[in-house]
Amino acid sequence: MLTDVRELLGRSLFHRVAGPDGPATRARIHGTPGPRWFGPDRPIRTVHGDASMFIGGIAALLLQSLHPLAMAAVAAHSGYRGDPWGRLQRTSTFLAVTTYGTADDAQRAVDHVRAIHERIRGRTAEGLEYHAGDPHLLGWVHAAETHCFLRAHRRYGAHPLDTAGYDAYVADTARVAEALGVLDPPRDLRELSERLTAYRPELRAGADARAAARFLLVRPPLPLAARPFYGGLAANAVALLPPWARSMLWLPRLPVVDALAVRPAGHALTRTIRWAMTPPPQRRDGD
Repeated sequence: MLTDVRELLGRSLFHRVAGPDGPATRARIHGTPGPRWFGPDRPIRTVHGDASMFIGGIAALLLQSLHPLAMAAVAAHSGYRGDPWGRLQRTSTFLAVTTYGTADDAQRAVDHVRAIHERIRGRTAEGLEYHAGDPHLLGWVHAAETHCFLRAHRRYGAHPLDTAGYDAYVADTARVAEALGVLDPPRDLRELSERLTAYRPELRAGADARAAARFLLVRPPLPLAARPFYGGLAANAVALLPPWARSMLWLPRLPVVDALAVRPAGHALTRTIRWAMTPPPQRRDGD
């Protein structure tokens, strides 16, 4: 029965993240022969393949929303409210293809995203122009995402890396960022920290950012039975945010609660996800 529960939970999680075509996409990504952007020993594979990404992904969306131009583009063009799971599945597929797929597949995925970005233009409610293909705006999205994925893995990863490993992870992500159009992306932890600091004067939590936070944290499109599980992931995502980002989004910072309840729940949840999504060992005849 435990094996049945594991398989059911694993399939359900994978379907949510990868969509109905997930098994075929996974087989194509991992089974197609050819050179890759990243070899099997690269840190980007370690980080992006870990269950901590469930927490890091939520944190990244919250942090990215604090740039008003990025948030305006998301609110107007991404369809995150009408099709949140579709957006998640497209994002996870892009990460999987660029991290594990062949170089040709990775380049095609990047070209597709760049073509979409090129078409996304508009104005904020204050009249400021935005363009999703703007290298400066892409630089913020990349820095926020890398920061959150890295912090989530450092805290909840099955096998956290040392400082040199995380420096190398930032360098790996820079390869993808440059392909997407980011100019001079950070290549180590120091540069990543400096880049986030440099964007601080441009950040604020407008109405769209707070609406996105409410959608992600209070009204997620999930059945009631799944909400406690998701709520634990979301609470840990909030705990990963820098204090200044939590303040901007009016999210409380309760260090004692984080230490005694939120963080232990995060470890338990990521262990459960890891257990569910790792195929059980094959039984041998006679076992």
